[in-house]
Amino acid sequence: MYNNTTVSFREKVGYGLGDAASSMFWKLFGMYLLFFYTDIFGLNAAVVGTMFLITRIWDSLIDPLVGIMADRTKSRFGKFRPYILWTAIPFGVLGILTFFTPDFSSTGKIIYAYVTYGAMMMIYSLINVPYASLLGVISNDPKTRTELSSYRMIFAFGGSILALLLIEPLVGYFSHHSSSLPDIRSGWTAAVCIFAVIAILFFLCTFSWTRERVKPIREEKNSLKEDFKDLLHNKPWWILLASGICALIFNSIRDGGAIYYFKYYVSSDTTTTVGQLSLTTLYFVLGQAANILGILLVTPISNRIGKKNTYLYAMVLATVFSIVFYFVGKGDIILIMTLQILISMCAGSIFPLLWSMYADIADYSELRTGRRATGLIFSSSSMSQKFGWTLGGAVTGWLLAAFGFQANVEQSPEVLTGLRLMLSILPAVGTLLSVGFIFFYPLNEDKLEHIEQQLTEQRKG
Repeated sequence: MYNNTTVSFREKVGYGLGDAASSMFWKLFGMYLLFFYTDIFGLNAAVVGTMFLITRIWDSLIDPLVGIMADRTKSRFGKFRPYILWTAIPFGVLGILTFFTPDFSSTGKIIYAYVTYGAMMMIYSLINVPYASLLGVISNDPKTRTELSSYRMIFAFGGSILALLLIEPLVGYFSHHSSSLPDIRSGWTAAVCIFAVIAILFFLCTFSWTRERVKPIREEKNSLKEDFKDLLHNKPWWILLASGICALIFNSIRDGGAIYYFKYYVSSDTTTTVGQLSLTTLYFVLGQAANILGILLVTPISNRIGKKNTYLYAMVLATVFSIVFYFVGKGDIILIMTLQILISMCAGSIFPLLWSMYADIADYSELRTGRRATGLIFSSSSMSQKFGWTLGGAVTGWLLAAFGFQANVEQSPEVLTGLRLMLSILPAVGTLLSVGFIFFYPLNEDKLEHIEQQLTEQRKG
């Protein structure tokens, strides 16, 4: 029924390393970049929020173009792997430049932030859309895809943990390394250099260790107009797109607001007795570890009750736990960390499902149309990820400004209440909307098995 070619352990690891590379920077951007721009670089929170909106919307619109281009690429390395090879080094270089702080005027700093961050996000598209599309061509077995997606997510959160554990110690080390006077700006740049080198090496491993196996039924050149027409008439794609955007809004608001929550509401300058980690770092690391636990659970659960049901239950639980979070006092550290673990387990479990479901949608589309547009469909997953992150990041900056936030001063009661809302009630709106959309997702396990049987027969023919 399915392609029985075995996907080796090394190939699964190689595929996972690609998202480990991306996720180090994804987490630095999601959890620290707004803070970096406001408290280190000196930009206004509302200005940063608007910049996030403009640059990320532009970048999100690029994703489908990258997918179309990748679908039409022919090389001895395949359609998608060459982009990982070509863009690995530019990815690392632009990541460093994003966290570099030149001594410009206020206007100059804003322009520099727009240019460097905008360029970084474009390179992110050029490497991540083809990387995501690899999932659809390594294997045509839905269960293997879910397994590959789980490897991807485990390595993604592993990369996130690495970044979150090391970023503050590295910034502190490099800030004091070159002179007697601390220079936190150069500390940030030097610290990010470390992650850039690691990311480049990981991407090169992904390129070397993976293979493209699944071929389209027909090899003729697809009409761009027909590809877009097919996509716009693909109901499961629309549902998954909307649900993914809402889930990312949920994550983005929680991640973006967390460092402010601890710095200004909980006061995270107090260290724990375990490794002398700040409460902020402990919160982030526990969240990433819980994400991995959620990923480990998702394959056996989804094999038993289906991908759609697993997604639904996870988002419902995330909503409930997020609402409870609002009522936790700033001194209840154990309860804060416990809820972070529970919420992150739920959130972590949905992302391998999303990627696997996009691969299923590519098969559904091919059966309906006779044309395979893997890159275009997977680019939509990247687009939804970035668009949800865009809205979440922009809203986070705007909310801080609306609540009256001012960097590096004691905050008013209104700001503190706003910070509590940003980690609880406001992101819970995103999870509720995600539940509402995924409820109507039509591709259950029986339909997927039928689709794969028909595709296999057509490929043999």
